Amino acid sequence: MPYENLAGRTAVVTGAASGIGEAVAVLLAAQGARVALLARREERLAVIAGKIRADGGQALAVAADVTDEASVADAADRIHAEYGTVDLVVNAAGVMLPHPVDARRADEWQRMLDTNVAGVLRMIGAFTGDLVGAAADGRTADIVNISSIAAHVSFPNYAVYGATKAAVTYLSESLRGEFGPRDVRVTNIEPGFVESELRTHIADAELSRQVEGMLDEVGALSAEELADLVAYVTSRPRRVNLRQIVALPTRQV
Repeated sequence: MPYENLAGRTAVVTGAASGIGEAVAVLLAAQGARVALLARREERLAVIAGKIRADGGQALAVAADVTDEASVADAADRIHAEYGTVDLVVNAAGVMLPHPVDARRADEWQRMLDTNVAGVLRMIGAFTGDLVGAAADGRTADIVNISSIAAHVSFPNYAVYGATKAAVTYLSESLRGEFGPRDVRVTNIEPGFVESELRTHIADAELSRQVEGMLDEVGALSAEELADLVAYVTSRPRRVNLRQIVALPTRQV
């Protein structure tokens, strides 16, 4: 489906080296947006950006770590120098590291908090001025946060991951109160099972088998299907904010 309203916009997409982030970046660029791709894997980003440009799109590969304030600030400076004002931020970076809480994996807890929650805040903070300014100039301005159905549905051994996604969902709701009156839209998308690298982060062999079993039973959405949702909500007329979307495979209950 074409989304002509995306042409001419300037987007930043985190987690753009794979999965949902990659698919979002590719689709936005195909629809005429200038896209800055952020992730830690510089070589992977360069390949994706090269393919986008080969297909006629505009893409900037920016190696950055959303868990590091200085890295995000440097990335924002580079994007501003290359592309100017940003009017669309998609927070797709995330990690999922399940373990029982009594395993006391404080290292994993901190990584999930730094990436899934603080990383979102760092990105929003880096581009708040752009978004508010774009909206004040009469342009469409969007923040899209990729949360998870785990924000609402508890899964044993995923307590900390679910808590980080619940934080993102709550943050999105609260941000609407701050940004909505200034014409900046905030959309929170909560996917269920999606084909991505997230499940490859699972170190526990038994938990990994459980996930594979559930995927075999109910299936998974593709990253491209999630990207289509992002493109849809951000291409609506600027007075329309699709605030909250839960997207599940039909068999996932």
